[in-house]
Parts: sequence; structure tokens; C-alpha cells
Amino acid sequence: MRFISNRYVLKIPSQTSVLYCKEKKKLLITNGLKKMTIDLKVKLKILKQKNCIVVTDQPFYKISNKASKQNKSLQGKYYFVIKKIFKNIKMVTCKKLKLVGVGYKVFLIKNREVNYKLLHFKLGYSHNIYYKIPKDLKVKIRQSNKIFILGDDSNLVSKTASVIRSYKYPEPYKGKGILYFNESIELKEGKKL
Repeated sequence: MRFISNRYVLKIPSQTSVLYCKEKKKLLITNGLKKMTIDLKVKLKILKQKNCIVVTDQPFYKISNKASKQNKSLQGKYYFVIKKIFKNIKMVTCKKLKLVGVGYKVFLIKNREVNYKLLHFKLGYSHNIYYKIPKDLKVKIRQSNKIFILGDDSNLVSKTASVIRSYKYPEPYKGKGILYFNESIELKEGKKL
């Protein structure tokens, strides 16, 4: 066995199960409520005594000398992917958005027959804007101008929040638009007469 750096050793959190299949090159991480799988390109070693996962730089297939340099970057990539999954499986990510402006409102439309949810925005345009909510996310609306986006995957939550925010970026003169909850905008001075 080669020397293994502590840099690529991950401690398995409590109440989390890890299943590793070398034949299918997959890793399944679950905590009873949530399950996440990863397709791997490098081999892993699971140390049961220390309750750890070691990400190695050994590929599943034979490679040339040129490609072996890229394995070091793959090792780091999979280390951070597994670390992020351990973080995501333990907690729920939340993003808060607020609509600032007269007449800016959002409504949640549920259709149980087709099983989808829509956000209906009124943002001062001549048309209404609709956004279909992904199935993995929960959206709560408070006071028709505050949106809470909840989900297990932090990437999906932040991507959804940024897409919703792109419908009406905050303008620098009056501060109207869709803002993150803790965001504040320095207003520019208008024209002087």
C-alpha cells in the first residue's frame, strides 16, 4: 500500500452510512432520510476501524503517464465532492429573497393533477412571469413579497435563487427589484437640476 496523505482522508459523520461498489464505480451516502450517489473515476478505501474514507489517486482503468498527472486533480475533485455531500446530507440549505417595489408580488400556484408548482411574479412588466419549481425544492412565501427556498442540494438552491433574482435585478437609483434578504444596495444620486 502506498503512503496516504491525511489531506485526502474524510471522517464519516455520525448517523451516516456509506456503501461503496467497486464493480459499478459508485458511492452511496445515506442518513436514513436522504440518499446521494456519486459516479467515481478514482478508487476509494474505506477504513472501518477509524470510520474514514480515503480518496486515492489510483484510477479504475490503466492510463498513460500523461493522464496520470490529471489523476491528482481528480483526487482533489472527488475529495471535495464527497465532503460537500456529507455537508448537504446533514443540513437543509435556505435562501431568502425579498421583493422591493410598489406592486411587486409573488404567488405560489399548485396543481395537484399534474403535480407541479409554479411561482407567479408581478414585477412591473406588461406581462406576468412564471417559474416552475424543481421537485427537490420547497418554496414558502410570506406576505407576498418574501420568498424562502429550501432544499438539500446547496447548488440547486443557490442556482434557483439566482435565476429568480435575474428576473428583476435591483436597480441602483431607487433600489427596486429582487434582493437577497441580507443584501443592501448603495443608491446612486440622480441628476441634479
